Amino acid sequence: MPETATVQTAPAESARGHRKERLGKVLANKMAKTIVVQVERRFPHPKYKKVITTFAKLYAHDEKGDAKVGDLVLIQETRPLSKLKRWRLKQVVERSKEDMSRAPAAAAA
Repeated sequence: MPETATVQTAPAESARGHRKERLGKVLANKMAKTIVVQVERRFPHPKYKKVITTFAKLYAHDEKGDAKVGDLVLIQETRPLSKLKRWRLKQVVERSKEDMSRAPAAAAA
């Protein structure tokens, strides 16, 4: 009988399992390789059915320092990196409007 080797071509992320992702706005980036992201959660009140908005401040790891204050970012759940950090920056979805207005002024000077 010929032996056939099965090769798995699954990406590395599927091997890790499902990881939560959240979309939020960067509140602060003053720490080294760390950003603070505000995530909005909307849900109906269990009894009164009024839509309630709650906010969570999550600390995320930003290895390259890409995210700036006001940016809309996508963060992904990860293993604990420190006392507070359990999230990692996946991508910057949208740059801040303030950041865009400052860039041409800096280039012109």
